[in-house]
Amino acid sequence: MKDYSLGVIEARFADIIWNHAPLKTSDMVKLAEESLGWKRTTTYTVLKKLSDRGLFVNEEGVVKVLMTKEEFYARQSENYVEQSFGGSLPNFLTAFSSRHKLSDKEIDEILKIIEENR
Repeated sequence: MKDYSLGVIEARFADIIWNHAPLKTSDMVKLAEESLGWKRTTTYTVLKKLSDRGLFVNEEGVVKVLMTKEEFYARQSENYVEQSFGGSLPNFLTAFSSRHKLSDKEIDEILKIIEENR
């Protein structure tokens, strides 16, 4: 099973790329230095790690997105439900709603999703 998790700093770096891609590696280094205080080597090390996990690719000095932010977090959610609840969305919702009362709006949104996927 692929690792669809990001640490806090990795997520901030990934957001930089998702928000600016495609972008030149030189621009990425500047943005990481401004936002995270990173040196060039740290930036490339983390980019390599995220590229190895299938999020981004560095082709000829241009960083491109292979997996959108939405797709990444959807896969992360799927993995969580799979690992924690045996893949059962009803079991997840039962556990979630046992400690968090769902609002009428949330219930309506869930029902809409169910109908769209029926």
